[in-house]
Amino acid sequence: MSAVLLHHELTGPEDAPALLLAGSLGTNLSMWAPQVDALSSRFRVITIDHRGHGASPVPPGPYAISDLGEDVIALLDHLGIEHASYVGLSIGGMAGVWLGANATGRLRRLVLMCTSAHAPPASRWLERAAAVRTAGTVAVVADAVVERWFTPAWALRHPDAIAAHKQMLAATDPEGYSACCEAIAAMDLRDDLPRVAVPTLVLGGAEDLALPNEHQRLIAERVPGARLELIPDAAHIASVQHPETVNRLIEEHLCT
Repeated sequence: MSAVLLHHELTGPEDAPALLLAGSLGTNLSMWAPQVDALSSRFRVITIDHRGHGASPVPPGPYAISDLGEDVIALLDHLGIEHASYVGLSIGGMAGVWLGANATGRLRRLVLMCTSAHAPPASRWLERAAAVRTAGTVAVVADAVVERWFTPAWALRHPDAIAAHKQMLAATDPEGYSACCEAIAAMDLRDDLPRVAVPTLVLGGAEDLALPNEHQRLIAERVPGARLELIPDAAHIASVQHPETVNRLIEEHLCT
């Protein structure tokens, strides 16, 4: 499938090192607000909407994780950026694994957060895609999905954030969301992990139910030289739940 030009926003000094932030299934680039605020003084921050998400195009499926990676390369080419660091969460991290193995020459450093190289059973993702297509809206799964994104105690203390993320998820194009679910169902990047040849930090939420820590441990074990950090009291969207910790870890990794 041909690459699409992703909707994106640029923040920070034009001459600063480029840093690309790619988010979770069912989100848009606004999920990165806590990171943009903290990191844009030192980096040219590029936030994106994956294909089928936010304001990006929704090409007909099927999609593969490699398509999401190719979209990132096409965006860097469009912006005239030769090298960038990349932070990917969930499906954004899956695309990051592909980039780390297949586009090493374009990456400076890599952060793979709350993600996986292989996320069986495929039926989990295919059933979700079918439910969304049948209903014609992602809202049909929003409550169940967002419940796994944050720890229960945090969710109780932050009802506005929970409502905003449910709204973000529900607003995602149903075909784009379903096609990305199917891409995850078909994904097996385990053989790519030893070919990731850029300095890599792997982050996980210690209480992530969506992609538990064995997924991050596998990545860290197989990516040469990778470092693993598990964030206490954090679930799947650790970047929102504990932005200060995540921002510090990202900045330390990118600046060492």
